[in-house]
Amino acid sequence: MAEEKTQHSTSPASLSFGEEPSAGFGGGGEIVIIKYNAGNIQSVLFALERIGVNAIVTDNKEQILSAGRIIFPGVGEASTAMEYLKQRNLDKVISAARQPVLGICLGMQLLCKHSEENNTDCLGIFDVNVKCFASSHLKIPQIGWNNIYTKDKPLFNGVKSGSYCYFVHSYHAEINDNTIATTNYGIEFSCALNKDNFYGVQFHPEKSADAGEQILKNFLSL
Repeated sequence: MAEEKTQHSTSPASLSFGEEPSAGFGGGGEIVIIKYNAGNIQSVLFALERIGVNAIVTDNKEQILSAGRIIFPGVGEASTAMEYLKQRNLDKVISAARQPVLGICLGMQLLCKHSEENNTDCLGIFDVNVKCFASSHLKIPQIGWNNIYTKDKPLFNGVKSGSYCYFVHSYHAEINDNTIATTNYGIEFSCALNKDNFYGVQFHPEKSADAGEQILKNFLSL
């Protein structure tokens, strides 16, 4: 399960879900956050607001597919999230996206092929399995700050390899050909993935201070 621990913003969000978004960064177009039953939406909205970007939160197919950038956040449990997406055809919408897509935490796991969490078939964008941490001496879930060791990719421009980011998760993606950053928590695992226009991060950039803010800026500039 990918879980969320509440963190309070220093100021209330001035956004409403219906506000016109600002393009803000390279590429232009609306910034869309996918609305579904496992989204850590408010935290992402606050983080975007801090860098001067507004976003639309929607489950509307046309709005999602016409967006300039798509953010697919997530906290919760894989099988119920996938069932919700399938019932609303959002699984097909996400898979059909041709603009940059960023999956966060559970969102990244759902972009993978299969999750051990309740034996769930996921979207299959990344040909990799998501497995549960198995450790007799480590606390599960991993909650807190950990290092990310990054490859030289545009998503990490201005982010030093070894920077700390904030994690809350019990499941992890294995190392694979799409791995662009790793973290060690008992074992080495993928903390960031990329294939074509699809990106995923296991950590929460919206809660990861300067490094997370830079990663969000980089994604919006892709």
